Amino acid sequence: MSNIAIAHAPSGLVHTSVVRRELVTPHMVRLTFGGGDLDRFEFQGFDQWFRLAVPTHETGDRFDNLPSTFGIGGYLKYLTTPAGTRPAIRCYTVRDFRPDVLELDVDFVVHGDEGIAGPWAVGVEPGTPRADVAFIDQGCGWKPVPHDEVLLVGDESGLPAVAGILRDLPRDARGHALLEVFDAADKQPLDAPDGVEVHWVVRSPDAPPGSVALPALSVLDVAPLRTYAFAVGESDVATGARRHLVNHRGMPKQHVTFCGYWKRGKAAG
Repeated sequence: MSNIAIAHAPSGLVHTSVVRRELVTPHMVRLTFGGGDLDRFEFQGFDQWFRLAVPTHETGDRFDNLPSTFGIGGYLKYLTTPAGTRPAIRCYTVRDFRPDVLELDVDFVVHGDEGIAGPWAVGVEPGTPRADVAFIDQGCGWKPVPHDEVLLVGDESGLPAVAGILRDLPRDARGHALLEVFDAADKQPLDAPDGVEVHWVVRSPDAPPGSVALPALSVLDVAPLRTYAFAVGESDVATGARRHLVNHRGMPKQHVTFCGYWKRGKAAG
């Protein structure tokens, strides 16, 4: 579930390629993209996200039939590409963008061989056909109401979005960021304002997402009427945070932006 409006960002469809790969933490791979149409990309910061076309066929995927927007018409156009050459579409957040050198970083959570994008990110080699990608810019979900404090909640899949928001918040911002990971080694440095306290919590690898973050949220000191909250990650994390804040803390619904990036036990669509 989500209350983030699907936007059609100015950049539209962008073709580019992997130029570098880096293991940031044991379960987070960072790919750097460069070249192609990246000079047209309009960086908005915060949690800017896009629909990434990931190559899935050894014989080559077609990126020439992708839409510039991803409404119903765009999705139908995507489906006209033969299944044997159709790339998979997955949603990802811009981790960083360097306009001076036209490089864009994207972080991928890796769970061994699970999924499509994670294994591809681990194995892709710059300069090969499988390094060529395209993405459809969707803009930002971060659209705050007037507030005195912020509250950011996410799991490992929401970490890039929370990191981007912390980086771009005004330096006098105040509040909390609550981040749950399944391995303490996956904590990473974040550029948070001094007034935003970052709380890392670690769940057991076999425990469901949110099993530690949601109890930690329930005892966090939050001013419901003066806070803008942003909760993203696995569906139970995002919806559970919103439910707690609205039903148990009395936070107005319009003060909470939430999005379930994926759902445990189901493949991403």
